[in-house]
Amino acid sequence: MKNILIIGAGKSSSSLIKYLLDKSEQENLYITIGDVSVDNAKKLIGKQKNVKTIQLDVFDQENRIKCIGNADIVISMLPARFHIEVAKDCIKLKKHLVTASYISEEMKALDSKVKENGLVFMNEIGVDPGIDHMSAMQVLDKLRAKNAKLLLFESFTGGLVAPESDTNLWNYKFTWNPRNVVLAGQGGAAMFIQEGTYKYIPYHKLFRRTEFLKINGSGNFEAYANRDSLKYRNVYGLENIPTMYRGTIRKVGFSRAWNIFVQLGMTDDTYIIENSDKMSYRDFVNLFLAYSPSDSVELKLRSYLKIDQDDIMWQKLVELDLFNPKKIIGLKNATPAQMLQKILEDSWTLQEDDKDMIVMQHLFGYELNGEKKQIESSLVVIGENQKFTAMAKTVGLPVAIAALKILKGEIKTPGVQLPISKEVYEPILKELENYGIKFKEKEVSYLGYNPNNVIG
Repeated sequence: MKNILIIGAGKSSSSLIKYLLDKSEQENLYITIGDVSVDNAKKLIGKQKNVKTIQLDVFDQENRIKCIGNADIVISMLPARFHIEVAKDCIKLKKHLVTASYISEEMKALDSKVKENGLVFMNEIGVDPGIDHMSAMQVLDKLRAKNAKLLLFESFTGGLVAPESDTNLWNYKFTWNPRNVVLAGQGGAAMFIQEGTYKYIPYHKLFRRTEFLKINGSGNFEAYANRDSLKYRNVYGLENIPTMYRGTIRKVGFSRAWNIFVQLGMTDDTYIIENSDKMSYRDFVNLFLAYSPSDSVELKLRSYLKIDQDDIMWQKLVELDLFNPKKIIGLKNATPAQMLQKILEDSWTLQEDDKDMIVMQHLFGYELNGEKKQIESSLVVIGENQKFTAMAKTVGLPVAIAALKILKGEIKTPGVQLPISKEVYEPILKELENYGIKFKEKEVSYLGYNPNNVIG
């Protein structure tokens, strides 16, 4: 039997594990799921055959090496910062590796050794990054085959709550790691290019500079810029394209409200709050407001941020129970970002029967035979429930399909890579269609930002 080791059984693992178990008899697979909490893994496998769960702490080097040594391929579903030690072990033990995470500089540095050993280290093969890369490259390669001149490429993705489970004023619930949501946009200015002009948005302005989108009959959305859209020009072969923008999708109004937390300093993760475990939600809000012997926390906040009491922004804050003096945060030595996350998880955690939604849209502007046109390529995926979410489906299925194709020798080009070659994206996108992950394309007139070439 071919042995697959999955390290990490978190929220995005359910569809990955189900896919491989469903294929285990036909493909002669044995799956080992290692997690620091065996209970997490056991919940995902039920009474299935050809699978076992083991306790695996990625920092336990001896056990980690032993487990990797017993596998034919390793799938790491760990947080990105923990992949590198697993990757080094995979090189020593000559094992293929698949992750859904962005390629780090440390991972990239392993490329020559990975190639020397004839190994495939496939990264960025989830939803974003992952399905976005594959679906974009498929269209870009078709346009290049026609000798079209590329004018614009924009790509937007969002993990949202499905309309039938949208029960709060923020139109949002956590569908993946809440910490990543709270820290989104930090770490440097957002960078992109529009009509040949470079643009930069500092973090404190990010959520007030949004694009507006209409997607595939699913309603109106907004998007804020991802941190670095420019690095994908080389990856996609778009070095000379005038417009390149990648963004994160939210429902309209989310970014303006989220900006309140940014302006107050609640998303800061660089320092620890004294006595954070004893603070109430109300105490937490008051940390970021000026002292007043007479004014209430509510009044100080409204005055500072110039929010009227009948503004929907105010209602969004009240809905989170931010001013409750009895709810205690209960986190020791916590940063503001960690405290905010705890508060938000009270309101934004998916309930058992809640459904989430993945929304993605690519825009391709091009010129062919003297005529400018634009392709809109859109994807909407609705989850089943709290366990089999759209996020788990769109992250886990590409990972699982890629791992099986590497194992079977159908994907064989060695190296540290992301899924931008036809060898990778064509068969994976084709199989994803069997699971309802299929893009709808339509051609429209070129919209651009500046079709008349006015300097902006």
